[in-house]
Amino acid sequence: MTEKVFFEFLNKRGRADMVLESVSAGDVAIGAAGEFINAHALLPKGYDNLPEDYIVSIGDLLFQKGLELRTKKAILILLAHQVSDTALTILTKFNLSSGSELKSFARLALDESLMWNE
Repeated sequence: MTEKVFFEFLNKRGRADMVLESVSAGDVAIGAAGEFINAHALLPKGYDNLPEDYIVSIGDLLFQKGLELRTKKAILILLAHQVSDTALTILTKFNLSSGSELKSFARLALDESLMWNE
């Protein structure tokens, strides 16, 4: 899978209906949480029932070199909403290997995935 194919998939489905609100603050943790909440706007309709093979494909894409930051965030937010051991494993692996630019975002995605997969 490529970034182009991934975003075509997101755009083809349309966006899920939701209301988002963000808080602007000087606190880095609050800013990261606000960024994560706003990223929910990327979720497509039917975001919570992806086929397992698609979860594996976007998980593979997440670890490709040279991937844009916006693509990584979109994949993380999408994986965070899957009731899937595979998605949870991918998010755990990404958290162990992610750099500082996505550390908070990736952790929030993992936390949300843990909640959905209880």
